[in-house]
Amino acid sequence: MSATARRARRSRTTRLRGGVLWLGIALPVAALAFAAIKMQALPSGNAVIIRGATYLLQASAILGFRVADVRVEGRSTTDRETILEALNARPGTPILAVDPAQAKHQLERLPWVRSAVIERRLPDTIYVRLVEREPMALWQHGGKLDLIDRTGAVIPVSRLDHFAKLPMVVGEDAAVRAPELLAMLAIEPDLAARVTAAIHVGGRRWNLRLDNAVDVLLPAEDAPAAWADLARLQRNSAILQRDVRAIDMRLPDRLVVRVAPEPPKEAPPARKGRPTAKNT
Repeated sequence: MSATARRARRSRTTRLRGGVLWLGIALPVAALAFAAIKMQALPSGNAVIIRGATYLLQASAILGFRVADVRVEGRSTTDRETILEALNARPGTPILAVDPAQAKHQLERLPWVRSAVIERRLPDTIYVRLVEREPMALWQHGGKLDLIDRTGAVIPVSRLDHFAKLPMVVGEDAAVRAPELLAMLAIEPDLAARVTAAIHVGGRRWNLRLDNAVDVLLPAEDAPAAWADLARLQRNSAILQRDVRAIDMRLPDRLVVRVAPEPPKEAPPARKGRPTAKNT
């Protein structure tokens, strides 16, 4: 064996022994720290246990079990700083002090987070995978306005001005039925882009407002077919470009269109006659 090969072999052996030694120290300390954390929740927990747990956590951090990286997937709206606060994890925090179950609970209380998965990837990484809520519509009900996501659940945000371009659904049960409605409208995306509001009528059917000007009365039964018919009419005859105010599609065998009344014609100005000469 050459001298180079022997040196390489000795180097690998040294690294291996160092790794085994590191694991022999770090893993027991990590296990003790984890056990100490769990003991804090027991009724018998006391100041001694808490101090011991704190010491062991600090020892685990010295051995490398500390947060060096927080990897977040699925974040588009939630602020990163807010995520770190919910995790209670900063660079240098003992990684065993981060409770994934508690962090999950805290993250899922945030307005935009629908679900969260948190993992400790030892020795130094916290992995977070978020599923954020996607705003779908504004919901007008009971004299107030809420933002709802694609499941119809309310997103508890304080300001709605950023979502003014979203369609509005109106009615006490409109949020529950909104996902079904939006899925139907999406079949005809060009026409759906013109819907500014949808009123749920009698818990059975929808009235749509297009371009803030035209009302479309959909039937309670087979609304998707009526919606497809309206899209076909628009493509073939540009019905919405006419002076239409309402399109009633509730009857299966006919379409009722109400047009805007013609403005009254102005009467022609009266002709002024010549002044009559008076006899004197």
